[in-house]
Parts: sequence; C-alpha cells; structure tokens
Amino acid sequence: MYHIALCDDETGELEKTEQLLKRYCQMSDGVELSIERFESADDLLKMVRENSCVPDIIFMDIFMPGKLGIDAVKELRQMGSGCLIVFLTMSSDYALEAFRVDADQYLLKPVVEKELFEVFGRLLGKISKKKKYLALRIDNRIYRVALHDIVYCEAQKKCQHIYLADGAKHILRMTMARIFDMLSDYPEFVKVGISYIVNLEHVDSLDSREIHMDNGGKIYIPRGSYHPLMEKYFDYYCDEEV
Repeated sequence: MYHIALCDDETGELEKTEQLLKRYCQMSDGVELSIERFESADDLLKMVRENSCVPDIIFMDIFMPGKLGIDAVKELRQMGSGCLIVFLTMSSDYALEAFRVDADQYLLKPVVEKELFEVFGRLLGKISKKKKYLALRIDNRIYRVALHDIVYCEAQKKCQHIYLADGAKHILRMTMARIFDMLSDYPEFVKVGISYIVNLEHVDSLDSREIHMDNGGKIYIPRGSYHPLMEKYFDYYCDEEV
C-alpha cells in the first residue's frame, strides 16, 4: 500500500489528480493506493504533525492561499522528511526553487495523463527499492525506522508504543488502525487482539497464553487468538522457506 497526499486549493484539480491515480491503479496489477486530499498546505502539515507519519508521495500545488507549496515542503524538509514531491502548477517560474527543496518532479497544469503515469511509475519504482522502512514523526522530527527493527507495537489509550530491537521505545500519537494500515503489506506483521501488532521475525516462542519476544518482552494472547496466530506464524515461515 502506497500512501499518497494531494494538496491543492482547487477541488476540481484534486478530483482530477485522484481520478488519474486511480486509473493508473486499474491499469497496473498489484498497485494499491491510500489517497488523502488537502485543500491547503497548512492542513497537510497539520496531518503530519498530528498523525506522526508522512505520505510516500505528495502531489503539491505551488500557488495556494496562506502558504506556498514550496514553503510547506521546506518545513517538511526541516522536520527531516525525505518524502517524494511532485509539484503541480500553471507556471514554470518556480521550477529552480522547487528543485532546491529536492522535488522529484515539476509538472505543468493541465496535467497530461501520459506524463503523470510516467512520473508516477518511476517514483513507485524508486519507493519499492527502499520500502522496508516507515517514515514516522518522533519528537518533532521525521525518522526512517527500519521495519526489521520493529519488535512490536502496543496501543495505550490514544498513543502507540513502538518497541525496537535496540531497546528503544517511541510513542506516536496515531491510531492502531493507521499504523497497521502502514504495515499491512508486510506478512511479518500480525495483529494480536486489539492492542498489539507483532513482528513475527522477533518471536522467540509462543504458547496458548503468551508470546515471548526476542527482546525479552511478553505479550498476552487473548482468548480465541492462539490458533489463528499459530497459523499465521507457520504460514509466514513456510512461505519464507520456499
């Protein structure tokens, strides 16, 4: 699942870009997108700050009321985000400045389907080579967290506690559903009850009551969850052997 953000103050442009991306998915096997739309740069930045995560690709209009798209990307870069940026605009006046903030592409409106598809396909290929990490906002900075370093995630009230292999723990203000959506493409991550997401690569052993993680952590298995969990555990390692 690729997470895409569209940011434009014109609803018609948001709709057009979203429909083009959906058409790309229909023509491409195995490409799934989660698309969020924002009508201002401030709304997009607010989402990053509050949800503690960053889209894989942002399609950003440059000229918007309140804050220019380029200024919004500068803020993302200052937070440490290396997400891919495609600027969409009616003018080429800001092309040089766009690339100074490490934009990946600069497309003139009206966007041509063929050009968008070529750019989008190239960027997806770029992401797939380094997709084994999450971009998460931690302590007002955006970090790349390697998936293999995540031992498990635990929901506590409105926060998610992520335990890493090196002993570190990070607290994120986001929902369990959101973080599981980010991890759902990876078979090593499974939900255990309503409070945990476990990385099977870090499971030392499990019985009908507990999962013993290789960092010393123990996770209680809710009633009725043991047999489905065992099936996923064996399926994952059998597939890996093949």
